[in-house]
Amino acid sequence: MKGRYLIIICILLLIILWIGSSQFGLKPSVSEENLSYIQLPSGFKIEVFADGLVDSLLSYPGLAPGPRMMLIKNGTLMVSIPNKGLVAVLPDKDGDHKADSVSVFIDGLNHPHGLDYYSGWFYIAEEHRLIRVKDTNNDFVAEKETIEVLMDNIPTGGHSTRTVKVHNGSLYMSMGSSCNVCYETDTRRAAITRCDLDGTNSTVFASGMRNAVGMAFHPLTGQLYATENGRDWLGDDLPPDEVNLVEEGEDCGWPICYGKNIHDTDFDKNTYIRDPCEDSTPSLVDLQAHSAPLGLNFYYGNSFPQEYQGNLFVCFHGSWNRQEPTGYKVVRINMTDLSVHDFATGWLRNNSVLGRPVDVVVSNDGSLFVSDDNSGRIYRIYYGD
Repeated sequence: MKGRYLIIICILLLIILWIGSSQFGLKPSVSEENLSYIQLPSGFKIEVFADGLVDSLLSYPGLAPGPRMMLIKNGTLMVSIPNKGLVAVLPDKDGDHKADSVSVFIDGLNHPHGLDYYSGWFYIAEEHRLIRVKDTNNDFVAEKETIEVLMDNIPTGGHSTRTVKVHNGSLYMSMGSSCNVCYETDTRRAAITRCDLDGTNSTVFASGMRNAVGMAFHPLTGQLYATENGRDWLGDDLPPDEVNLVEEGEDCGWPICYGKNIHDTDFDKNTYIRDPCEDSTPSLVDLQAHSAPLGLNFYYGNSFPQEYQGNLFVCFHGSWNRQEPTGYKVVRINMTDLSVHDFATGWLRNNSVLGRPVDVVVSNDGSLFVSDDNSGRIYRIYYGD
């Protein structure tokens, strides 16, 4: 009996410790761990900008508990942490390229994911609604009394991430599918919607994208680019994940087409007189299946070599059901010839997951911030000394 009680007490202590670590705030400590396992092109270096933004180092499919989508406002980095229900602020006031602290911009949210800023408003996409909020005194603490709910009828279930971007006076939001592969009854799913900045006049901008987690507007052309995570259970190498050039009114093919307008006959058993994918928009770039491309951003900073100007950087979150794991890295796409090149690799070592890149943004000094929701870090990648 004493042994049984001892086991019960140990279990209770572990539960208490877990609850304490997960509920008592964010940890601003910055790890000095050697990142020599990360391979970068010659002249590039990587360091930890912020650490301790996750409560678990377990890697599992779906939304991990650490930092996800980022935003730079007045030189200060902000990041969503969906499983904590908050948006965090990571200032670097002394300019040493390390976060001075971790504070809460807003909390009490339902899996906040995408965020953007425009003309006094912070736009935040939760799983079930889209809101905006103000910070009128610029202290990086949201004034909750200013919250405006722009959409409150967003369907839940399935892919829970919602990414939001403001462009040319309109608000764009991507919403993943409710399933692996199916016909959706809600046209907003597996699509990108567009609405006015106050949430009115919402329409489907483009459809047929199973899960477009990352969106980026080209800083010169204004064109919208988005990542797409392809369906599962067609083997290790099908279908390709994608980067799409998204234009109004387009159907990118899902659920019956993928990649370069390839018909998914495993799902769609119908017989057609003509190719059912003929009118779909093909992918711009095919990526290795199950890489799980998420955040993406164009580089027009002032510190990388000329060959990187205009490149599109894409974070590969990594596979969860591929026999031989893939992804777990950051790649760059040369937009002249659409060739894909490894940029930062090494988070997958001997089938051990050391990190899962999610989002990438260009900092004011021309370096890159990369969020990692598995290890709970923000990395800074820079060139030179």
